[in-house]
Amino acid sequence: MEYKIIDAHAHLWLKQDTEINGQKIKTLDNGKSIFMGEVRQMLPPFITDGRNTVEVFLSNMDYAQVSAAVITQEYIDGLQNTYLWEVQKKYPNRFLCCGMFDVRQPNYLTHAKELIDSGFKALKIPAQRFISSEERLYLTSEPLMEIFKLMETNDILLSIDLADGDTQVGEMKEIISEYPNLRIAIGHFAMVTRPKWQEQIKLAQNKNVMIESGGITWLFNDEFYPFKGAVKVIKEAADLVGMDKLMWGSDYPRTITAITYRMSYDFILKSKEIEEENKARFLGFNAEKFYRFKNLIDLPYIKNMSE
Repeated sequence: MEYKIIDAHAHLWLKQDTEINGQKIKTLDNGKSIFMGEVRQMLPPFITDGRNTVEVFLSNMDYAQVSAAVITQEYIDGLQNTYLWEVQKKYPNRFLCCGMFDVRQPNYLTHAKELIDSGFKALKIPAQRFISSEERLYLTSEPLMEIFKLMETNDILLSIDLADGDTQVGEMKEIISEYPNLRIAIGHFAMVTRPKWQEQIKLAQNKNVMIESGGITWLFNDEFYPFKGAVKVIKEAADLVGMDKLMWGSDYPRTITAITYRMSYDFILKSKEIEEENKARFLGFNAEKFYRFKNLIDLPYIKNMSE
């Protein structure tokens, strides 16, 4: 392969044991978890101990020829900061790990400062979790704006998932205007199967805002591989902001309960609807520049036993 592939949205955890709005998320055996009142296949069933470790992910990355990955976080997995900092130190050229604070805790401003002081170069905010039937925390609230200012000052990247459609777009416009040098990666490809998804994409018309496609294969799971609908919306998004503003992400490991890790991007490689130059941008070049990866590893293609 003539260019490096970078995954802009993946997850690692040692154990899930948390709750969202009073509903448990807890690791079981054989890759299953209790999730929001039901048992779900959270990991492939061969991960019998429920540990979503960096070693297993690296094995998948190497086989799929993925040189590097951004490790993001989500409240449904619980805070994984301690483990992710170990990963960051051990594999600095393979991963950019995001720290995460919990806005449901009263000391989250202090925690965010501690994460920055400890060395994290990116922080994750799962902003879709800020809205419930009982309450809403606005992204423009005073403590969060103080965090964004601190991140901009210290060149800390913001990885953020937003609520569907344009629900939080107005707040994001205010943040971008106030902190124009804050680098922002918007996840889940703007929840592209939901109404008004284009409004999130258009935020990338701003200089330091990018869109990553973590989870796009589960958004188009009903049509399944080769995800022609996903290819169509990638092209539509490129028409809005340019292919230079878009990045591939897998949402590993949840997506590989349905497909292999390589399948989460090779539908792009095989598509005749996207030019080769734009495939290279989407799959690696854009992320390499935006996340500032250095010394990316070359990985050989290895035939599988079906070839």
